[in-house]
Amino acid sequence: MKDVRIEDRPPTRYRWVVVGLLFAATAINYVDRQMIGVLKPTLSAEMAWSETDYANIVFWFQAAYAVGYLGFGRIVDLVGARFGYAIAVVIWTIAHMAHGGVHSVTQFAMARFGLGVGESGNFPAGIKAVTEWFPQKERAFAIGLFNAGANIGAIVTPLLVPWLTVAYGWRVAFYATGIFGVLWLIAWLTLYRRPEEHKKISTEELAYIRQDPADPVEPIGWGRLITVRETWAYAIGKFCIDPIWWFFLFWLPGYLGTRYGLDLLSFGPPLVAIYLLSDLGSVAGGWMSGRLMKAGKSVNAARKLTMLLCACAVLPVFFAQSIDNLWVAVLIIGIATAAHQAFSANLYTLPSDLFPRGAVGSVVGIGGTVGAIGGMAMAKYAGYVLDSIGSYTPLFAVAASAYFIALAAVHLLSPRLERVSVPIAE
Repeated sequence: MKDVRIEDRPPTRYRWVVVGLLFAATAINYVDRQMIGVLKPTLSAEMAWSETDYANIVFWFQAAYAVGYLGFGRIVDLVGARFGYAIAVVIWTIAHMAHGGVHSVTQFAMARFGLGVGESGNFPAGIKAVTEWFPQKERAFAIGLFNAGANIGAIVTPLLVPWLTVAYGWRVAFYATGIFGVLWLIAWLTLYRRPEEHKKISTEELAYIRQDPADPVEPIGWGRLITVRETWAYAIGKFCIDPIWWFFLFWLPGYLGTRYGLDLLSFGPPLVAIYLLSDLGSVAGGWMSGRLMKAGKSVNAARKLTMLLCACAVLPVFFAQSIDNLWVAVLIIGIATAAHQAFSANLYTLPSDLFPRGAVGSVVGIGGTVGAIGGMAMAKYAGYVLDSIGSYTPLFAVAASAYFIALAAVHLLSPRLERVSVPIAE
């Protein structure tokens, strides 16, 4: 076999097909997830929900997400990305379609709980797949690309779901969108294998993917991981920023309706604009840290400088409630959501930066669980604030400050982002 220069572009690039599959799954994940936010005005009117009722439904989704994220992190490390992802999609697709048959707050909460369990597997499996298919220098960009699927899902939802709802009713909307998950599952099981097992990958591309120093691939127990500071650097970062994204996802349609008098059909364009900006942020965040690394910056400097810039870009969202012009508010909120996605793309990369491959899924799972616990608290807080004072200002204030706190936690717990060595033995 001829020598392979790993710094050159390999002749095959099947790893980007993998990113395409992850992108599509994340888009479907967010269509299913965001539908309740888009349908909130319709469902609240039909079922007489209060803000607290709605917050409780979101809370149970977050509770399931917290438990499921931890479990799926471990499952993915044990069975691999291929089957771990498939299990997740089967669960969330069944739960999503079950929404079409519910008739009460309690039944909605049960369906959301099932959805949360399944959807919690998306990012542990996706990041595990990126870790299997990409060298370290490309991972943030790859994660940023597939994470951009969240924004595509958030764009598609306010365009597709109102049309389905007006034409056929909200129950049919849940059944119809569930078909996307079934189609994706077929494609995933057909196309995905680990690089070493895939017939479409060249020897050169495999060498390019495996250019980083070898590390253990055996699963590493939670008991070891929770004693490592770097695990908590990631987890506390997630606790700070995940609730902000959930707030935007689940409460933004209602906010636009209340603040600017928009309805099911008219808040689509503003939401599309916001999530288009988010898409740009997701890709730009991964690209920027990768570019800084190629320019000679350390992983530590590249990740943290990018996250600091993102934290600064979120700050103006504090003033969103006081802006009377709809499209100025859309711009400010869109920049904040773009900055969130850029920050998140880099935070998501830390487990693969810091830990051996055998620990990545579990660390992502621990962080996702802690982030979902933060989301549960945010859901309760949002319901209380909106029912008590009817103002979104306190919620935007939390959003404006969360990213600086997250970055401070990451820096204090892992000042240099040095790779850790975790013993495999329990």
